[in-house]
Amino acid sequence: MNAVNAYTTSAKRTDTDALVTRHAELVKRIAYHLAGRLPPSVDVADLMQAGMLGLIEAAANYAANRGASFETYAGIRIRGAMIDALRKLDWAPRSVHRKARAVAAAMREIERETGRDARDSEIAERLGIELSEYHAIVQDAASCRLTSLDDVAATATTPDESADPFREVAEERFRAALARAIELLPERERLVMSLYYSDGLNLKEIGAVLKVTESRVCQLHGQALVRLKARLTEWREDAAEE
Repeated sequence: MNAVNAYTTSAKRTDTDALVTRHAELVKRIAYHLAGRLPPSVDVADLMQAGMLGLIEAAANYAANRGASFETYAGIRIRGAMIDALRKLDWAPRSVHRKARAVAAAMREIERETGRDARDSEIAERLGIELSEYHAIVQDAASCRLTSLDDVAATATTPDESADPFREVAEERFRAALARAIELLPERERLVMSLYYSDGLNLKEIGAVLKVTESRVCQLHGQALVRLKARLTEWREDAAEE
């Protein structure tokens, strides 16, 4: 390595270290925000450890000419690293996923039959369960499904210079379908999604805004996620037939 290359490498390492030091608090903020919607068994320290690796990767690969600020770019990488770590932990029981799929299927059937949003009581009746059990299922779904929206955002917005152009078109169509599905959510569910994802409020803060309990916010959140899953599953089926 000649002197110029050595200097460039040293300067880049210094810049990387500075970015990591300056944005370490971002890792903590994202970790606690994500942990707030996960079961107590998930250790926030594990999320922070994964997030620091994401931050280091972001600092090493960031290019200012990509248009996004470093904080925006790093936030995507940090969150993505945490989600990858959660997948490896496999903390969500299979029963949670199975029940969420059953709710989504029932929701789709009712909405196809009625042409309107399926109601809590209708879904519970279709599944042959008590309303309280239905609410417990969507609360659990909020814990295991929340990462899926973050994952979509990370995949869709993380620069990938080697990306397949056909895949990019498919992802663009999916993002448009997701945005449309969110717009068509029932008003309270749409508001919860906006306050949570866009405004960064936690469940307790959203409850204060809506004047409902934190538990009810979690139910609305989970129901919105399952409803999105049901509608996007239908969109994927329609797209496959085109």
